[in-house]
Amino acid sequence: MPPKNPSVRIKSALAAHAAAADPLSALDAARSVREAAEHLEAAAIRAARKSGATWSAIGELYGLTKQGAQQRFRPLVDGAPEPGPAPPARPRKRAAR
Repeated sequence: MPPKNPSVRIKSALAAHAAAADPLSALDAARSVREAAEHLEAAAIRAARKSGATWSAIGELYGLTKQGAQQRFRPLVDGAPEPGPAPPARPRKRAAR
């Protein structure tokens, strides 16, 4: 199971990306970086809101309006589950030759 701390997960995934032996391994590591970064971002948004940051201030960081920031991030603050890993991909069928 990967470490819970998003910063540790990002470092681990970046190391895996640097050591990837093939493009699919590199892609898997890049996916892990993105997922950990999403968890880090969600935690930072919750902490910012808890400390009194306004949606306008958060939106400004992202180039969004207050309403845009609310639509994008409010589910993270209002108790929606944190972003998780994408569901496993279904294997592709090989074309008949």
